Amino acid sequence: MRPQLELPGPLLLYDGTCGFCAASVRFILRHERQHSVFFASLQGALGSEVRSRHPELHEVDSMVWVEPSGAGPEQVLVRSAAALRVANYLGGSWRLATLGRLLPASVRDRVYDWIARHRHGLTRTGAWCLVPSREQQSRFLDGGPGRRSPDEHRPALL
Repeated sequence: MRPQLELPGPLLLYDGTCGFCAASVRFILRHERQHSVFFASLQGALGSEVRSRHPELHEVDSMVWVEPSGAGPEQVLVRSAAALRVANYLGGSWRLATLGRLLPASVRDRVYDWIARHRHGLTRTGAWCLVPSREQQSRFLDGGPGRRSPDEHRPALL
C-alpha cells in the first residue's frame, strides 16, 4: 500500500465529467458554513492517487469523501455514506438528511445508485465546466485553468 497523503482537510472526490456532480459541488460551495472541505475530480491525479491507496475504490463510480485522521489511516466513505457526510458537513437544516442513516445502507445505496445511473441526464446542459471563484480556487486540488496544479499543492507523504 502506498504512503498516505497528509491532506489539509476533508477531501471530496467527484466525477469531473458529470454536470450533475459539478452542480452538486457548486451546491456545497453555496451552502457550506465551515469552508474546510477540499475538492478533486476522480479522474485527476489526486483522485487517482487516493484510489490507488484504496483497492476497494477501484471500480467505484461514486462521490468519495476522504477524512484525514492524523495519526491513523484516513477514513473513506462512498455512495450514500459520502452523501450523508456531506449533509452533516453542510450543517443547519441539511443535517436532517442524516436521518437517512436510520435506513439500512443497502437501501440507501440503491437510491444513490439509481441517481448515479441517471446523473448525466439530470442536468439540462449535460457536462458543465466547474469554475470556482477566486476565493474557492485554492480548495480545488486538481490542475486546470485558475487552479493549482497537482505539483503545487501536493500534500506531504507520511
